[in-house]
Order: sequence, then structure tokens, then C-alpha cells
Amino acid sequence: MDRPRILLTGARGQVGFELARLLPVHGELIATDRSTLDLADPDAVVAAMRALKPGLVVNAGAYTAVDRAEGEREAAFAVNANAPRVLAEEARRCGALLIHYSTDYVFDGTATTPYAEAAPIGPLNVYGESKLEGERAVAATGAHALVLRTSWVYGLHGRNFLRTVQKLAAERDELKIVADQTGTPNWARTLAQATCALLARGVFDLVERAGLYHLSALGSTTWHGLATAIVGAAAKPRVLPITTEEFPTPARRPAYGVLDSTLFRCTFGLELPTWQDALAACLAEQRAEASG
Repeated sequence: MDRPRILLTGARGQVGFELARLLPVHGELIATDRSTLDLADPDAVVAAMRALKPGLVVNAGAYTAVDRAEGEREAAFAVNANAPRVLAEEARRCGALLIHYSTDYVFDGTATTPYAEAAPIGPLNVYGESKLEGERAVAATGAHALVLRTSWVYGLHGRNFLRTVQKLAAERDELKIVADQTGTPNWARTLAQATCALLARGVFDLVERAGLYHLSALGSTTWHGLATAIVGAAAKPRVLPITTEEFPTPARRPAYGVLDSTLFRCTFGLELPTWQDALAACLAEQRAEASG
């Protein structure tokens, strides 16, 4: 079978960084970041798609500054809503498959059991609104697309909760972390590996199964639980639980954002590890990098 030309956006982001290392096995990779393909510029996106004529587009680029988005609504929607629409339109035009990532923040967090794909949506912040609009825009184009919702992404590269906690843990004796928001941490590498496991099935197979799926590790915890797991058994810092009210942020966060990945597992026969196992593997990788 011919190896498809793959256009990857957001190659310097958390998931994009991991994808850039793995995707060359599956095709001819053209990896782009903001400096080489600005997703906020629709004309540039159209020009790139028409010049490259990819058989597969993996859109790992996103505006992810959740709090800043409250004051930068236009910028968030340009990247998270309009860019996916343009990518999907151009993918349909050239017969490509689009893989696009979305978020648990499309939900309002009032559930008490994991969200299925068809659960009622209701984002609480601009970031969630922009990602939901991106999902809808992709679907409206009629392009062949896999939209993968995930949550609480962390990794060894880029800005994320893991690296922030580790930085603060090295500086402070005490960390105060929100303990009344529940979700599922996801290592960027496991998301990239799952994406590549999909591609191993072949683009035509995925076209037949296009649609919206939840892709998340197993289990759930709070931000406090995740921070405690990151810090581990060290005597310092102490990790103290606080409430959302005690740590106000410009953007409201859902109190509950656990995703049910049953549909993904049943459709593709793939399942991510528990969040604890993924975190352990990530920390082991970090130690190996530090000692190597």
C-alpha cells in the first residue's frame, strides 16, 4: 500500500512533539508548527493544503491557554474553530483523512459518571466553546475525520501541569492544589501512540469509521491526586488540598471531566493504560533522559 503524505500541525506542542517522532513510520511526514504554518491564517492553511496535497492531516495544533482565552476569544476561535474547519474543507477537497483532537472542556462538569460521546455538552469557558465549535465545524464539512476528545494532557515537553508541579516542588516546601475537580490525566505520548496504532489499520479503514470518539486513560483523580502522584514519596513539598474557590482563575473549569472511551475501544480494539501506569512510565522516561 502507498505510504500517505502526512501533514502534521502543532509539531512543537505536547501531542504534536510525540507525533512528530512516531508518524514517519506511517508515511511521508511534513511536520509544521506556528512558525511554518500559522493556523490563525486561513489563507496560509489553504495554500499549504493545496501545495502539499496530503493523504492524511493530523491537527495537533491548538490554542490551549485556557485562562488567557477569556480575554482573547477571537484568537482562540481562529485556531480552535476556524482552522479545523478550513483543514476539513481542504481535506475533503483533496480526499484526505483528518485526525483532530478536542477536549473534555466541551462539557459543563455536572455529571458524576464518565461522559459518553453523545452526552449533553455545555462548555463553561471560551476555550471549551472554541473547541466545541471546532468539532461542529469539522462535522459540518462532511470530510472524513476522526475527532478524538481527551483530557488533562501532560508530558515532558511544553507547558503543562506535570512540569509546573515539578518546578514548584523544587522551589517550595508546600504546594496547595485544587482537590474538587475530577478528571483523567493523559500522557501526550500515549495519545500519540494510540493515534499511530489507528494509522496502522490504514487510512481506508479509518475512513469507514470516521466520527467522534473519546480517547482517554483509565481511571480518574483530582489535580491534588495527580500532584501527589507526581511528587511521590518525597518528604517535601507537602501537597495540601484546596477548593476551586480558594484558587480562582479567569476561566471556569468543569468539576468533573472523566471521559468514557468504550466506543473507541469497541471500534478499534485499543485501550489506553491507567493514568497511574502512564504517569509512572512518563516519570521513568524522564529519569532515563536525565541520567542519559
